[in-house]
Amino acid sequence: MIDLYTWTTPNGRKASIMLEEVGLLYRVHPVNIGKDEQFDPKFLAISPNNKIPAIVDHDASGGPQTVFESGAILVYLAEKTGKLLAPSGPERWAALEWTFWQVGGLGPMAGQYNYFALRADEKIPAAINRFGDEVTRLLGVMDRRLNDHPWLAGEHFSIADIASYAWTKAILAALAKAEPDREPGVPAVEAWLQAVGDRPAVQRGMAVPQV
Repeated sequence: MIDLYTWTTPNGRKASIMLEEVGLLYRVHPVNIGKDEQFDPKFLAISPNNKIPAIVDHDASGGPQTVFESGAILVYLAEKTGKLLAPSGPERWAALEWTFWQVGGLGPMAGQYNYFALRADEKIPAAINRFGDEVTRLLGVMDRRLNDHPWLAGEHFSIADIASYAWTKAILAALAKAEPDREPGVPAVEAWLQAVGDRPAVQRGMAVPQV
């Protein structure tokens, strides 16, 4: 059994989608970040950076294993189950490249754009333009990749697709709401979103946690 500590964010949805895709049993522990529940000392012992998601694998060799950071959780669960990450070869490295492309690029830039364009009390045009330009560029990078391959790692659905799915949906929605005239023009990304979203495990994972 795995304990999943999560909330209704793109990062949180990565872990629940992965758990649904690989078929592991898990218990959900909602961590309401709107109420600062991530700063509870008990959660800090699991996630030293006070961020969701985090997991505790009670079936790990040597005793319970805690894992925090969404990218690390994806890799851990892939290695544990032998699913959604090739054991070797080009598709393994492509999956890892695109997973960490999302972790280091698309996610942080999308988060900053969402804050400055939609949530900040003071709208700062320079910040909105800076992060809007960058997320548009990143979506273009993704579109070129998906124009040549059905999935981010190549020919097979992988942790890379899980990493980017919820964030891509979120940033396209944010762009449409904040700057409807900024059209990223990413048809391959749109087709990929449909393909990922049609997967039953993805649909189940996107509904976690139920609040």
